[in-house]
Amino acid sequence: MRHRHLQFGQGFRVVITNRRSQAAQMVLAPGESEGDRDNRHRDADQWLYVVQGKGTALLNDRRHVLRAGTLLLIEQGDRHEIRNTGRTPLKTLNLYSPPAYTPAGNPRRAGKR
Repeated sequence: MRHRHLQFGQGFRVVITNRRSQAAQMVLAPGESEGDRDNRHRDADQWLYVVQGKGTALLNDRRHVLRAGTLLLIEQGDRHEIRNTGRTPLKTLNLYSPPAYTPAGNPRRAGKR
């Protein structure tokens, strides 16, 4: 068993990984965004849970409102961008299956585990 106590600081941080899945936390400052219209995880599904804050997700050119308690499934290959539209930090817990990032937080190359 592995466990971590999440302490949302700044930016993106991988917190736990095994062969099949991964958890990461992300904090976006007001006005900040992550990804763009070409951002996608070619080999992984991403579950994004909003812990705190407000924002929008642009998912395959469709806009979705994000607020505390929102759970969003970003499927393998979906184009997506996450933007903080609020006045406070947007804090999210992100789950990937299979892992999408190296332990250092760099994107894994397609087909590489």
